[in-house]
Amino acid sequence: MAGIIEKKGKILGTGTPLICVPVTEETKEKIVEEIRILTEQKVDMIEWRMDWFSEVTDKKAVKSVLEEIRPYVENTLFLLTFRSKMQGGQLQMKPAEVLELNEAAAKTGVADFVDIEYFEYEKPKKAIQRMKDCGVTVICSHHDFEKTPERGVLQMILEKMYHGGADIVKLAVMPQNRLDVLNLLSATESFVEEHHDTPAITMSMGKDGVISRLCGEVFGSCVTFGSHEKASAPGQMQMDDLKTVLEKIHKSIS
Repeated sequence: MAGIIEKKGKILGTGTPLICVPVTEETKEKIVEEIRILTEQKVDMIEWRMDWFSEVTDKKAVKSVLEEIRPYVENTLFLLTFRSKMQGGQLQMKPAEVLELNEAAAKTGVADFVDIEYFEYEKPKKAIQRMKDCGVTVICSHHDFEKTPERGVLQMILEKMYHGGADIVKLAVMPQNRLDVLNLLSATESFVEEHHDTPAITMSMGKDGVISRLCGEVFGSCVTFGSHEKASAPGQMQMDDLKTVLEKIHKSIS
């Protein structure tokens, strides 16, 4: 059993994986409206992909969005993510600039979680601590949209993020075959069995990896990502379909 984190009545680390729905709109108005709709539908968790926002380089504009959505996410888990272009996002900024953006956004107190691309920083521990000082839970992540490293490397990536101070580790990779998917699931299971204090979020992307988005309760991934209007990564299922499958799996193994 992995570590358990409880926020806003939701539990990460045991039971059915939470469904996180990414918001990838480009304008303030559309972002706010999408988040309003999602909270009305009582989704588990919302991820604002800030790299899609047309004014993301303007911290005042980012904070303005957060103030607008504050009342909507009062009872919904909320994750802030700036995904770099190198790791599948829309925009490439210097790590120091991203850290300053994340810090300014986190200090509003709206977010519960902030995503940190661990290997983008020369001194990731300092970046993580700066986020923790803002009062948010830190998800350390790594994404590879081209391949799946061998199992030992997957394990090493998770271990490095863990020892770097992650509250939660996240790893997403692209499979070239079904064995790659099995290796990702195996690395996940090994990590959560060894580290009982830290939840993990892992996925194998694309069509071959869809199964990894469904079996988190079995192998130890505590969050899975599902789409509402549009997917933010290859292989994401529509959130309602995802919920149906997760509930059936939970019922069958409980």
